[in-house]
Amino acid sequence: MLENREGQKVPSVAFHTRQDNAWVDVTTDEIFANKRVIVFSLPGAFTPTCSSSHVPRFNQLEPVFKANGIDDIVCMSVNDAFVMNEWKVEQGADSITFIPDGNGEFSEGMGMLVDKAAIGFGKRSWRYAMVVDNGVVEKMFIEPDEPGDPYGVSDADTMLQYVAPEAARPLSVTVFTRKGCPFCAKAKGMLRDAGIEFEELLMGRDYTDRTLRAVAGTTSVPQIFIDGDEIGGSDKLEEWLAKS
Repeated sequence: MLENREGQKVPSVAFHTRQDNAWVDVTTDEIFANKRVIVFSLPGAFTPTCSSSHVPRFNQLEPVFKANGIDDIVCMSVNDAFVMNEWKVEQGADSITFIPDGNGEFSEGMGMLVDKAAIGFGKRSWRYAMVVDNGVVEKMFIEPDEPGDPYGVSDADTMLQYVAPEAARPLSVTVFTRKGCPFCAKAKGMLRDAGIEFEELLMGRDYTDRTLRAVAGTTSVPQIFIDGDEIGGSDKLEEWLAKS
């Protein structure tokens, strides 16, 4: 039975981390004392949902959380320090603290250690997220006790709705570009001037013209997409920015 520990202190554990080629023990007091911290815990580093959704969205929303009273965001998994360190680099998540619960002691103390031997994982953490205020669990979002790996309530957007329901979410922007394209440079410049972060997909490196035809119905670049909406080229982006 998965346990909701709201109102209780987190377990007292020393995590064996690897920093600058040396073993460094980090205690729960160091992580949580006199701070308001978000923890999201998941079954495993480098696994599909964890890598494609859970970590990236918390990483994207980190500045919003920090602007609304959160001191740190901790990603925890029952993996060793080497794996967690490499996963952090692979995810480009420099603003998130990755903690290896290698022996599962913290997960067990939270009532969240589960048996995933059927898929060769052994004992792992159930997927959940929580807010910890000065070492005490303030709020928990626990995925339902269902087969597989449910993911619907421990996500970053649900957490932000709890922490700061009125906070504006950052835009999700992708720009399809081609090397040497002046209109692509113009579009990227307009986005930077507007303070809007974006992901650039470069033809020949990240996609082909076939992909662009499938997505946008054209091969002309740039093609800008914002929060699921197709904006179009640089002129259309300029119009969109003028209205925003």
